[in-house]
Amino acid sequence: MSALSLKNVTLVHGDGEDVVTALDDVSIDVTPGEFVAIVGPSGSGKSSLLAVAGALTTPTSGTVTVGGVDLGTASKKELTRIRREHIGFVFQSGNLLGALTVEDQLRLPLTFGKVENPRSPADLLASVGMSHKAKRRPHQLSGGERQRVGIARALVTSPDVLLVDEPTAALDRRRSHEIVELLAREAHEHGVATIMVTHDQDVLVHCDKVYEMIDGTLKAVSS
Repeated sequence: MSALSLKNVTLVHGDGEDVVTALDDVSIDVTPGEFVAIVGPSGSGKSSLLAVAGALTTPTSGTVTVGGVDLGTASKKELTRIRREHIGFVFQSGNLLGALTVEDQLRLPLTFGKVENPRSPADLLASVGMSHKAKRRPHQLSGGERQRVGIARALVTSPDVLLVDEPTAALDRRRSHEIVELLAREAHEHGVATIMVTHDQDVLVHCDKVYEMIDGTLKAVSS
């Protein structure tokens, strides 16, 4: 069964002459442990797809399912729980909180509610090669290190789905490959259905499938 499924999803913004179709009849299934990349020009709908898949935006039509739950039938309370327990988000710059140490960044998501199968923050930091920086704060880390911490934080709740937005945008070639290799390893070893939006063609070799988004439509490029 798919961990994440979008079926005939359309997302329309505005009305009248200002209507913009951000997603146009998009369908995609991502299974546990599968690492999928989505490429495409800016403004093509990639961020809209992540927002819909992450239960942050309700589509105009179509069905979004996470872990077998139809998000369209879920209450606001249930959507909040699904985002907290079943979906992890990785942002471009790591999106870390400046006042917290590295280890506290990982502990924070575990305080928001009951988490059924949390991963050990210490083990995760070791997994991403950041144990030696556990007491540091974000301003003491490089861009690649912040991204590693952001990935670890997103995984600490053992999500079924991981949504990753341009993780290599501010990194050099070597660090870009390191980060995407890390994402692939976590997806495969821990059964996390992962979608990564990227402009970086070099890192696609690490992905199981690649899709291209143009003007709100999605098509498979390789698998």
